[in-house]
Amino acid sequence: MGNISTRGDVETADNVLIGGFIISGTASKNVLVRAIGPSLTDFGVAGALPDPTLELHHPDAMGHDQILATNDNWMDALNKQEIIDSTLAPTNDLESAILMDNLDPGSYTAIVRGANNTTGIGLVEAYDLQATGASVLGNISTRGLVGTGDKVMIGGIIMVGDGSQDVLVRAIGPSLTDFGVTGALADPVIELHDPQGALIETNDDWKTKSDGSSQQAEIEATGIPPTNDAESAILVTLDPGAYTAIVTGKNNTTGVVLVEAYQVD
Repeated sequence: MGNISTRGDVETADNVLIGGFIISGTASKNVLVRAIGPSLTDFGVAGALPDPTLELHHPDAMGHDQILATNDNWMDALNKQEIIDSTLAPTNDLESAILMDNLDPGSYTAIVRGANNTTGIGLVEAYDLQATGASVLGNISTRGLVGTGDKVMIGGIIMVGDGSQDVLVRAIGPSLTDFGVTGALADPVIELHDPQGALIETNDDWKTKSDGSSQQAEIEATGIPPTNDAESAILVTLDPGAYTAIVTGKNNTTGVVLVEAYQVD
């Protein structure tokens, strides 16, 4: 995966937008993480987050969470020129970006909040700045609040390389309560769209495909099936290109959800 992104409603307290990614492999990697808000209005998004802030976290050798970097307004970053040189600088000065060189393999978490507890729709993104090498962005997950209308959760992945890859996309809701999350989405529904916007597949309840056939054995074989029958999953082979996953609540229900994309063997 060369780029991973999720758009969602950024609220306060536990309902901020939390994005995670895993660098898998044996080599370090240069990664750019962005928090986008006000420029979303240029694409017709109403209620965009006016001033997003960004934190990047990573566990230390003892497993304790540590903040690697923070940013509020990317033009204030000490490596502003490096961000510009990446050709991926945000288009609005109030948006945030963190460019990290030589991130070691492991798990990382990006947290997007609104400055001064403001709220609105935000976009969190992670870009692999080294398309080749011994490491890849192998997993993306984002936790946020799923509403209705424009406040559903939208995840994007860009597949890079020469060949197709197997990907598992999951929408996790009710099992989040086992981890102390309040207000979890009771019954998430997921759609996966191709680069032209056409629907590839939709799923509500992971054990059964949209055509009524079973996919339980295939998804269990990945080793990472959802733990609750009401959660959703799509296992698909994707060619290089940009894909979009949309998570909604069944019957317009709302709540906190986790959307994930795993590159599987």
